[in-house]
Amino acid sequence: MRRDCFRRARSRPDSAFRCACVPRRAPRGGGPGARPASVWLAAAFVLGGLVLAGCRGDDGSATAAPEPAPATVEVTVVEPQTLVDTVALTGQLEAEIGALSHSRVYTFGPTFRAENSNTSRHLAEFWMVEPEVAFLDFEGVVQLAEDFVCYLTARVLERCREELATLERDVSKLEKITPSFPRITYGKAVEILKEKGSAITWGDDFGGEDETLLAEHFDRPVFVTRFPAAFKAFYMEPDPEDDRLVLGADLLAPEGYGEIIGGSQRIHDHDLLLRRIKEHELPIEAFQWYLDVRKYGTFPHSGFGMGIERFVAWMCGVPHLRETIPYPRMLYKIYP
Repeated sequence: MRRDCFRRARSRPDSAFRCACVPRRAPRGGGPGARPASVWLAAAFVLGGLVLAGCRGDDGSATAAPEPAPATVEVTVVEPQTLVDTVALTGQLEAEIGALSHSRVYTFGPTFRAENSNTSRHLAEFWMVEPEVAFLDFEGVVQLAEDFVCYLTARVLERCREELATLERDVSKLEKITPSFPRITYGKAVEILKEKGSAITWGDDFGGEDETLLAEHFDRPVFVTRFPAAFKAFYMEPDPEDDRLVLGADLLAPEGYGEIIGGSQRIHDHDLLLRRIKEHELPIEAFQWYLDVRKYGTFPHSGFGMGIERFVAWMCGVPHLRETIPYPRMLYKIYP
């Protein structure tokens, strides 16, 4: 399940690290700001357990390797705990600001994991689409996520049946992906898991096996809602009926593909957000800009993120995320 990613990331506001994680179009004529698409990945970002050294000239301009030389990458292994200070995982917080102006926005781009997760469900770099919507409450964002998945699945069945047949995908399982999806609370999910023999107790986060057991209980994706605040992100709105919980939801795909969407209503109260940042022991100065938006006027808003590779793996019925991206990057594999 999606943990508090901002406990492990964004704790250091250095623009060099944040900008290095975002591809920038090179200005015409090159110059100090140039970063061609072929070079931007080598711009000192941290991915998994590795640091990829930048390939730039002394004047800051991008440089190309001499033609006769073979392609090489300088790699330095770093301790996992140092990753928390260097990796910016997603553009969600910035997208929230965009929603304040444009009502409905989304980001779509590479996302980075600092966790040592060596499973068929994880990559060190993957792609994610993240919508953020102003004046949308928790029930609204859950419904938006359901509508999104149903639309995409119908589109795949409409346009890609020939390709699915080539992959020997059993489309009858995809044809079941229709509204409405089951919705259970975290507490109910724990009860189901205990009945199935899991050793989980209330307050534990789900592991991959737990997600699979829960998904097997239903014939279509299932929403698990209202998780304990202790292991969820600091920006999630508390449940007004039980402040131990947050208004967050994860959508678990069937057939063992795990969580494909994680979302929540965001905290819009300045003082509450500040308290949560302190409770998570995050540096206030790194989030001052995020707090200021609440300080000078805000309103309820919500959003979610969908992992594209997981969704593609589920649609295609492939066993590993490495089969859904041209150049999979993992803990000890970043090139090519």
